[in-house]
Amino acid sequence: MGQRAAIYCRVSTADQSCERQQRDLTAYANRAGYEVVGIFTETGSGAKLDRAERKRVIALAQRREIDIVLVTELSRWGRSTLDLLNTLKDLEARGVSVIAMSGMTFDLATSHGRMLATIIAGIAEFERELIQERIRSGLALAKARGKLLGRQSGHRPKSDRMAPKVLALVAEGRSYRWIARDLSLSKNTVNDIVKRTKAAAALLMGDMP
Repeated sequence: MGQRAAIYCRVSTADQSCERQQRDLTAYANRAGYEVVGIFTETGSGAKLDRAERKRVIALAQRREIDIVLVTELSRWGRSTLDLLNTLKDLEARGVSVIAMSGMTFDLATSHGRMLATIIAGIAEFERELIQERIRSGLALAKARGKLLGRQSGHRPKSDRMAPKVLALVAEGRSYRWIARDLSLSKNTVNDIVKRTKAAAALLMGDMP
């Protein structure tokens, strides 16, 4: 019996179809001698936080029911560079590799896989530092222009106090649900903090010459 594989397909909009991905990945699995234990398809943006079918694939890996995840390309699987790195590490801990249809294998148990992970981690760190620098620059600019950064009418003290931690975790690629649970906040509060920050940043950008 060959290695057990889960096929994961994703398209961004409802007018697109996973049919071609599914067909190509099934043919690829057959050529490689993999035993396909499930085909998982969903529609939604790559940045979407709640991807139920991907969670089902991860659950199979956690139960040691698959050895491989097959995708047409990495962008179908990862939400971001950091998310990709974190999920690769999680799968590797369970002995599961992610293989793109190009034949590129992301197996962190191999030297090649670890090299790729190092590159991905470097990119993720660069992205995180860019986000953090933008936040710091925006706050400094607002302060220099005399804008109110503290508590404002209609804002709750706890929400304002936790905002820096929330924004830091968002910059790390954490989901709103995870942040809410970790900081003992409601998901709506996390969403409100992020929305207010984006609105403030947009206002600042509008003030720039």
